[in-house]
This record gives sequence, C-alpha cells and structure tokens, in this order.
Amino acid sequence: MGVAVALAVTLGLGGGSDDGKDRASTGTPTVASPSFSPQASEDPGTDSGSPSPTAVEPPHGYTAHQDPEGFRIAVPDGWRRSTVASQFGMDVVNFRSASGDRRIQVYQVAESSPEASFQLFLSDEVPKPPGFRKLALESVEGAGVSGTRLEYVADSLRGEPDIGTWHVYDERFSSADGRIYAIASYGPDTDGGAGALRNLTTALEWFCPSEGVCPAPAN
Repeated sequence: MGVAVALAVTLGLGGGSDDGKDRASTGTPTVASPSFSPQASEDPGTDSGSPSPTAVEPPHGYTAHQDPEGFRIAVPDGWRRSTVASQFGMDVVNFRSASGDRRIQVYQVAESSPEASFQLFLSDEVPKPPGFRKLALESVEGAGVSGTRLEYVADSLRGEPDIGTWHVYDERFSSADGRIYAIASYGPDTDGGAGALRNLTTALEWFCPSEGVCPAPAN
C-alpha cells in the first residue's frame, strides 16, 4: 500500500494522468528551446554511391530539445516547459501547448519494469481520474526502446482545462541507460487521439537519456 501511495503522490494519481502539478511547479514555465544540435546520419549519395552526412531534424512543427534533466526529446513548436519535484529519480517534466489542451509528460519510473508499473497503476490501489476507461494495453517495440503502452480516456484531469473527454497514451519503457522512463501524451478525444499519438511517437523517436547511446532519430 505504501508503494501505491508514493506513486499517487509523486506522479499525481496514476503516472501523471490527473496531477495538477503546475500548482507546485518549480520556477516559471519557459518555452522549450531548440538547444539540441542535430546529429549527422548517413544518406547514400546518388552520384558516387558513397555516404554523405545529412542533418537529422524533427518533423515539421516540432522542436528538438535538450532538457536540463539530461534527456533529449522533440516537442511541438512553442510548447512551454515546467517541472515538479519527484520522490524518485529526476523531476517530472511537463510540456504544454499554449491553450493547455495538449501535454507531454516525462518522468522516471520507480518500478522494476514497465509491466510492473502498469500492474500497479491499473490496480485498485491507485485512484483513477473520473470517467477512466482503458482502451488498450500492449507491448511495443520501436525507436530503440522496448516498453508497454496504455491507451485510455478520461472525463477530466485534475488541474487541467475542461475540454471534454481526454485521450491519453502512456508509454513506459526501458531506455538506453538501463533505466525505465515514461512518456505520456494527452489531448482532446475529438480527433480520436490521433494528435496525442503523433506527439507521443515523435517524442519517443527523439528521446535519449543523458547516459545512453541512442540511434539517430528518423527524419
């Protein structure tokens, strides 16, 4: 029971699904800055057949960001960053759209595996947001990580604007440094979660911890 209480307090009722953490954010929210220098990838040349370096950049509309917590990620242009102290590992980092109806959250997972983390989250020990309904829970491979992804909807999230139904993708995964992280993407259900899923997959493609060696992100 103590572990469940710690998880709920640290991550806000289920891995950040219902946190209202900006009320306790450290410092003033800032715009995520493009402080990452694009890596070079090998792109076969058409003339000589020899590889030539090509700068790797995020998809149009996204900014590559080297976070003060040490990880690299890509988030939509102009989103604002804030942090909340965590009881485990690095600070919880939130990136929000200007209107507040979309969010990406990054944090370090305390449990021994993604599966164990979700087993706890989905148990009766951890409170859920109003109207919580699980849509899918599946193992995923890609972007150099191995993890588990939960998809769900909720009627409201504490501390977040009233936009109707929220659609959430929450992925917890083992990363290149051997630690387990979570990236959760939130958005309105009006598009069936398509925007939240796109933000999640882009963030995952670009995620790299400070002590890991990660594959170059795809264009």
